[in-house]
Amino acid sequence: MHTRRYTVGVFIVLIAALIGSVLFGLSSGSVSLSPSEVLSGIFGGGEDRVVWNLRLPRVVLGGLVGMCLAISGLILQAVMMNPLADPGIIGISSGAGLFGIVILLAFPALYSSVPLFAFCGAMLAAIVIYSLAWRGGVQPMRVILAGVAVSALCGAGISAVMVFFSDRVQGALLFMNGSLSLRGWNEVNMLLPYAVIGIVAALLSSRRLNLIVLGDDVARSMGMSVQANRLFLTAVAAMLAAGAVSAVGLLGFVGLIVPHLMRLVLGNNHALLTPATALCGAGLVIFSDTIARTLFSPTEIPVGICMAILGVPFFLYFLRKAM
Repeated sequence: MHTRRYTVGVFIVLIAALIGSVLFGLSSGSVSLSPSEVLSGIFGGGEDRVVWNLRLPRVVLGGLVGMCLAISGLILQAVMMNPLADPGIIGISSGAGLFGIVILLAFPALYSSVPLFAFCGAMLAAIVIYSLAWRGGVQPMRVILAGVAVSALCGAGISAVMVFFSDRVQGALLFMNGSLSLRGWNEVNMLLPYAVIGIVAALLSSRRLNLIVLGDDVARSMGMSVQANRLFLTAVAAMLAAGAVSAVGLLGFVGLIVPHLMRLVLGNNHALLTPATALCGAGLVIFSDTIARTLFSPTEIPVGICMAILGVPFFLYFLRKAM
């Protein structure tokens, strides 16, 4: 059990790290800005175009995406009783990506409806994975295997769509690798309602998550309808993942890395884990995106590549530990 002072200290560090990531993202780029110039740009000064129109929406979007994916991973790890669950690894992001890319390439006029269709794809993938993994209960390794199968199927579907609409495939490349490039206030406004609803629902569901991780029998003895709550929480996780995918494409490993780091620091109480995971996820994606766009300047690499470099060793370590 952590003391109240320790917990407050952890949250102060997380908030400070998030603020530092935001300032780093706003000040770094082809034109370096001082903190005073950043503040001036936010509040209508001389660097208004660079900060307000280019960097600020990208930072805000990165923060929202990081929160959505991190909390989605946290929920999935609890609901599926699998420490390796992540929207990207187990195929939920691929389901959202398949439906999203169909809309982007085949029906571009419906662009504003991408989050809704992506949610349908994510939820369908989650139901299929859960059905395949269920045999008198959910086993972690069956979830991974079912997720790999669903992810491969959705990946094949995405490739087929790109072949049929090869004249529009350039716009899909950034989507496939997870990128914040060329994203602006339109994407922020599109993602914001889904993010707010999903994050609030997750924060209000901390007691349900705490009961579910104790096991189905314990949860039932406490009066919980386990399957109904598992379906509801899976829908929340799918909505968060779908919103993130519709905004920036297939960005993996955020939902794997962040929840594990926060559990090491704060333990297993989801009343603390959920807000801490949101703060850490936001800071991680903003920082990684800033590195991705400045490390090889003027060439910009997708943030998804950065996250893969960080996430693959982490995943392999936990996979070996789980086995």
